[in-house]
Amino acid sequence: MKTLFTFLTLIALTFTTHAERLVLVGASYGKNILAITDAKGEVIWSHKTAGPQRGHTGHHDVHLLPNGNILFHDTWTTLKEITLGKKVVWTYDSAKQNGNAGKRVDVHAFARLKNGNTMIVESGVGRVIEVDKIGKLVHQFALKKGGTQHTRWARHTPTGTLLVCSEQPGVVTEYDRTGKVVWDYLINTRVYGAIRLKNGNTLIASGGGKSVVEVTPAKKVVWQIKDKVPDTKISLGWMTCLQELKNGNRIIGNCHAGETNPQIFEITKDKKVVWQWDEWTLVGNGLACWQVLDEKQSALVRKRLRK
Repeated sequence: MKTLFTFLTLIALTFTTHAERLVLVGASYGKNILAITDAKGEVIWSHKTAGPQRGHTGHHDVHLLPNGNILFHDTWTTLKEITLGKKVVWTYDSAKQNGNAGKRVDVHAFARLKNGNTMIVESGVGRVIEVDKIGKLVHQFALKKGGTQHTRWARHTPTGTLLVCSEQPGVVTEYDRTGKVVWDYLINTRVYGAIRLKNGNTLIASGGGKSVVEVTPAKKVVWQIKDKVPDTKISLGWMTCLQELKNGNRIIGNCHAGETNPQIFEITKDKKVVWQWDEWTLVGNGLACWQVLDEKQSALVRKRLRK
């Protein structure tokens, strides 16, 4: 019985260690591509995009949906849902719909909600909206004035509030569903991304601050990396997307860091890098947005691609 237990334990450890991890990336700055790679960076699916237009160009958000489709923005204002068979099944243009015609608007953050609606943060006009499957406006609230109407990433917390990052001033603002500010953190850098961790703290990617910081609800910094990752050769560039894994590790986006640095890396709480993703030829120096897929999501993608 002991031998059988040991054998089964080894199988379980092997399965856990080698569980598949796929990576969904969206890059422009001349690359203009959506792609899915394996953990080593080998491309298994790709799609050329128009590339967000006007000024600097860069995809700033991307999502694998529960149905296996991808939600992305093809330009600064146009959102699309595309199948892995490359069929566009949904589109929405913030420049033309729901009162924005003739107004300056950029979209840097969005998400498909559990009820099927799509949340869109409309920078410039300064509002967060939800639209249904036919593009009808079903909910909205205004972003706080004073610079915070010009945004980057936004992510919901487990309690349903929304963390919105604004570059100037460099502040993370947490809104409830009515638009009331319930928390904020002034980091004074061109902040890009923030997520609420399982422990209730907030992990913030500082954008041009070349740092990632974890702050408590009382705004105390309890963890950070800055400029370089300790005991590695990794230099930090423009810090962008973030993910927290079930084991507590953090996956961090390292954009504009140059050819000698990974564009994504996984780091433990004691600041040990345990995985790197470095595909300069594919994404160049402009990979801002990505999503590391878990085992279930990766299996779904593989299944869709086999059809």
